[in-house]
This record gives sequence, C-alpha cells and structure tokens, in this order.
Amino acid sequence: MLALGLMSGTSLDGIDAALVAIRPRGQGYTFELLASRTTPFDTGLRERIVAALPPNEPSPRVVARLDAHVGEAFGSAARAVAGKAAIDYVAGHGLTLYHDGTAHLSVQIGDPFVIREMVGATVIADFRRADCAAGGQGAPLVPYVDALLLRSEHEETVAVNIGGIANLTLIARSAGEGEVRGWDCGPGNMLMDAFVRERTGNAERFDPDGRFASAGRVDAALLQAMLADAYFMRLPPKSTGREHFGATFLAAHRHALDALSLEDGCATLLALSAESIARDIDAYAACNARMVISGGGARNSALLASLRERLPTHRVITAREAGIDDDMKEAIAFAILGYETLRGRPAGLPSVTGARRASLLGAIVPFDLGTLLQKMETEVQSA
Repeated sequence: MLALGLMSGTSLDGIDAALVAIRPRGQGYTFELLASRTTPFDTGLRERIVAALPPNEPSPRVVARLDAHVGEAFGSAARAVAGKAAIDYVAGHGLTLYHDGTAHLSVQIGDPFVIREMVGATVIADFRRADCAAGGQGAPLVPYVDALLLRSEHEETVAVNIGGIANLTLIARSAGEGEVRGWDCGPGNMLMDAFVRERTGNAERFDPDGRFASAGRVDAALLQAMLADAYFMRLPPKSTGREHFGATFLAAHRHALDALSLEDGCATLLALSAESIARDIDAYAACNARMVISGGGARNSALLASLRERLPTHRVITAREAGIDDDMKEAIAFAILGYETLRGRPAGLPSVTGARRASLLGAIVPFDLGTLLQKMETEVQSA
C-alpha cells in the first residue's frame, strides 16, 4: 500500500508529509519511507492559526474558513511529496486547534474533503475524537505505533517524541498492547520557541541546536517554580498542549523570565523540558532502558546532552539510529494508523489514554473505497 502520512504538531513549524510504502507483516508492518518534506506554513496562514489558538476564542466563521485553508495547505503539502505516484490513501489528524484531555475534548482542523479533492485519494482523518467519546484523553495516539515499530525482546524501550509538547511511550520487552503506556510529559520545544521569537522580535523562531541555551545558565529558582506546576504532579494517563504550556504559562512566570537574558532564559526552559521528561522516566521506566528520541528535540544537541547527563544509566539514541526518520516519525505513524482504520483494528490504547475500551480510530473520507479495501484485503491475506 502506498500511503501518505501528514502531521502538523504544536510547534507550528509546518506540515510533515511522508510518502510510505506499507506492508502488513504478522500483527505488525514493514515500511519504507520513499519521500518526505516539511512544508512551512505561509506566514499569513500561520498568523491566522496563532490568532485562533487559546486563549483566543474565534468565531465559527473564522474556524470554518481556517479549516478550509489549512486543508488546502495539507493538500498542497501532500501533492508536493506524492508527485506522480498513485497514492492509495492519505492519513493524518490535522492541526490541533483545541485540546482538553481531562474533559475528553479535542478539535482538529484541516478539512479532509478539501485534501481528498486535491489529492484524489481516500483520506483518513479525525483520529482523536473516537477515543474521547470512549472516555479517553484522545492523546497521545502514536504509542500504538511505537510499540509496533520499536518493541524489543532484549531491552525496555522508551520512545520520546519532543515536538512542541514532549510525550513518551514505555514499551516493556515483548510487551503486549495492554502493557504499553504513554503520556504527555509537558513542554518540549514550545516554550523555548515562544521565548526566542519574543526576545528576538521574530528574527529567530527557535534556538538552533540549543546554541542560546548552551551559552546560558539555568536560573535554579525559576526552574523549581515552573516544575511546581500542577500538571507535573498528575499521574498518567494525561495529555496537554498549548492550552496549558503556552502563553498562559509564560505569563505566569513573566516577571522572572523578563529578568533573564536570552541565553539564560533558553537554558532554563530547556532544563524544564529535560527535567520533566527525566522525572517521568525515573519514576516509570527501568533504569537501563533504550531511549529513542524523535521530533525537533532530536536535532537539539544541548537537549540530548542534558538528557544523557540527567539519565546516565539509559542509552539515548535518535529515532534515525533506530531506523526511523527523526522528523517524519509521527507522519509515518499516522500512515500506519490509517491502515489500521481500513483494517477495522482498534488502535486506541486504554492503557495510554484511559479510555473505557480500545477504539477504532479515524473517520474515512472515501475515494474509490471499494478498490482500496479490496487491495488492503489482498495484502493482509498474503502477509
């Protein structure tokens, strides 16, 4: 099956599109990444997205227009990567406009019908709300795929994705589905990115390779004040987003941050991300696990160094070293989740989201669906 996975995370750095050849193998899959690209959002569209995010409360008209225009951006990103390839289906959860896991609410935009019109293929979208309807947090969803791709018979694995928000997946040796756990640890790159944009007047959008942080010193008092946030005290399952670790969080620590240089602020916010990840791993993982890092954080050598120093008994590697593209891991994951939807296999993990039951995720926007399902059935039977 030739699938196109789409992903846009809380960092709002663009749309990741991954063209993936997927084949069932036993209960899992093999895959080959054929092409990929991250397409930045047009400046005007990005500004409109930011203006619609919490704590702002856009009108239904604004949301409807944004849904269509974000769908066009996803469709363009998909076509650019697909080229002349005959895509079987597209899968992605869209762009999260609002998320409150404890209230079982999650809203994604990026009209899948617009994407279907532009790509000419079935689209699987809206992955979160089925889990929410079953009493779950609706996130994170990638732990299901982490277990399929990274499970090891020889060591415990901790998959850590560091995007705008950092989340982890605990995969015991030869773990079954019910033994996989995962949750959002807290901020990944989101606070650092926002601080850099603010301090540089948008001249810089992030701290490249952690250079600012490496030149600064951690403000220990501010770090402890931030770590006292109630979210870090909550037990899994839990999920979070910009609603908690966005503008309101920075505003709560505004006075202390304003007193810091760019470098010291970045160092302190990086330490917050590293420490919140490390504390969860200390609390829940075996002391000698393999840590597989993906997302933008995998390209931040200062953050990786901080994790290695904080967790010296663990083996920290990037997803690329484990055979998966660091930047495209989540786009690939949604391509695989789309296949599970077509197969009718539940991919929501109650052990991760707290749902009452495992849910069949995703809504199918069909394009020649009969041919697609027949092809899928043939592949599954020959696996």
